Amino acid sequence: MSQTNKDNNIVTLKSASNSFEETPKDAKPPKSKFRWRVVDDHSPKEIYNLTLYFSVVIFGVFGGLSRGLDEGQSINLYQPSFRNLFGLNDPNKTPHEVADLKSNIAAMVQLGSIAGSMIAMYTVDKLGRIRALQEFSIIWAIGAIIQMTSKNLGQLYVGRFIEGLAIGQSTTIGPAYMVEVAPPLRRGLFGCIFSGAVYLGILLSYAANYGTAKHISGETNKQWIIPISLKVICAGLAFCGSWFCVESPRWLVKHGHDQKAIEKLSQLRHLPPDHPYILSEISDISEQVAAEDAATRGVSIFAKFKEVFSIKSIRYRFFMIGACAQLLGQWSGANSITIYAGDLFSFIGLEGLEVMKMTMILGVVKFVSAYFSAFFIIDFLGRRKALYIGISLQFITILYFAIFLTVDPHAVDKGAQLTSSQENAGKAAMAAIYLSGVGWTMGFNSIQYLLGSEIFPLRHRSFCQSLIMVLHFANQYGNSKAVPSMLLGMNRYGTFYFFSGICLISLFWAWFFVPEVSGRSLESMEEVFNLPWYLIGRKGAQLCPDHSALNRITQSIQTRGLDDLEKQNEQHVEHINRDDESSGDEKNT
Repeated sequence: MSQTNKDNNIVTLKSASNSFEETPKDAKPPKSKFRWRVVDDHSPKEIYNLTLYFSVVIFGVFGGLSRGLDEGQSINLYQPSFRNLFGLNDPNKTPHEVADLKSNIAAMVQLGSIAGSMIAMYTVDKLGRIRALQEFSIIWAIGAIIQMTSKNLGQLYVGRFIEGLAIGQSTTIGPAYMVEVAPPLRRGLFGCIFSGAVYLGILLSYAANYGTAKHISGETNKQWIIPISLKVICAGLAFCGSWFCVESPRWLVKHGHDQKAIEKLSQLRHLPPDHPYILSEISDISEQVAAEDAATRGVSIFAKFKEVFSIKSIRYRFFMIGACAQLLGQWSGANSITIYAGDLFSFIGLEGLEVMKMTMILGVVKFVSAYFSAFFIIDFLGRRKALYIGISLQFITILYFAIFLTVDPHAVDKGAQLTSSQENAGKAAMAAIYLSGVGWTMGFNSIQYLLGSEIFPLRHRSFCQSLIMVLHFANQYGNSKAVPSMLLGMNRYGTFYFFSGICLISLFWAWFFVPEVSGRSLESMEEVFNLPWYLIGRKGAQLCPDHSALNRITQSIQTRGLDDLEKQNEQHVEHINRDDESSGDEKNT
């Protein structure tokens, strides 16, 4: 593209966005009415289309499935054939040795995921979102195949570590892509497609293990190999589907492919390239990228790492929101309940197939609640209220489970004679496990991938999201390793009092430090995080409304109508072209 054309494009974009700032004084927006979910009346209806939905499904669903299928695979630890092959039924091992072996198997993926998150710092920005997804799919399939063919513990560890290399990247690739292509009012929903797919994966893995445990003999390894084969199938579908996805326009602008970015955004939005909505969105992206490039051109990855500590607004976002969300979320007990659900159900007297059936039901509950939160809570109520509700429910239910284990510790003993009240208390404890999962999916799980992807500027987005995922998997690794020993050393109930205490601290954190960013454009986040630190969480949204061009155009569409805006935009383009022709004539003269 020539320099003249570039200048024309810039002027056109600025003119298009600036022309929407003023609205007639007598124009009144339509009266708002209560709706039980977010309805976008202000944007062109064409932006919600099959092209967008397909790309979101490939990046969100299959990326999330990789996490969920692994977490659900933890139920393999209770398959007789798996336990016999890998030494979990060895009578010569002490309970502490069995607990340590169990934690090593469960945590090996988290260890690989730490390395995978570091790799994502390079691949997601360097290769692009689509190529990074294809690379992730290949590594995921290789790790799963190595596990399926394992004949000893060492090979199993290698396969799970390689799978972790893929999963660590998925938590950056999926959320980063979806928040970049999502319209602002649907960003929470699209971001939660990933976190919801985690529980779809858990459900599929739990159901597959329950089915093989029930219908396949415990003497054959097919009992645990068949559930793992789901990973190879999903990796293949993700790889094939990626060839039909649309690359992130924001990534294209960042790497200097401006014209291609307009074409891809037009393809994603199903609007012509000169449509006011396309021009305004590209204007916001280009303006932010230009400002970042001018300030940081040629900066190395080490300089980016330094900026996380030295730039006030980035430091707050990384430590007070991203890092705290991972630290508090992982130690609130939810993932421990998912990974060691079999142990927890055995605490209330369940055995054998009943344990697997209850874990499958837990998978159903978490899957349904995750997508209920995605469709009806995270964008409708906002990030903060979703956190309040979810963490409060998690706190109450985990506290009840701890009290149950304290008051009636012998109810979990084999052969214990229970009174009717003890049996009812045990059923309530089982319900508490399910409800704690609902609280987790409504609260921490809704924002642990979403916030890190949407609050950082484009220059830092994938880098900081990768660092946050390093903390995510480091905490999950420590949690997976620690919980079996905590259950032995803290009299069971002590572990759950610890988790409930973390939930209580998390409520204060959500109120004081987390700002409401629901519905804001990605380019408008900077104003919120440049406030004094003690105002960002409590008052950020009120003190810094969204002034982006994309927000102005949606407001103008609401008050003035799209036809008027398109006509005005054409007049600006014609005016610019006439000015260019006049300038050319003067030069020739």
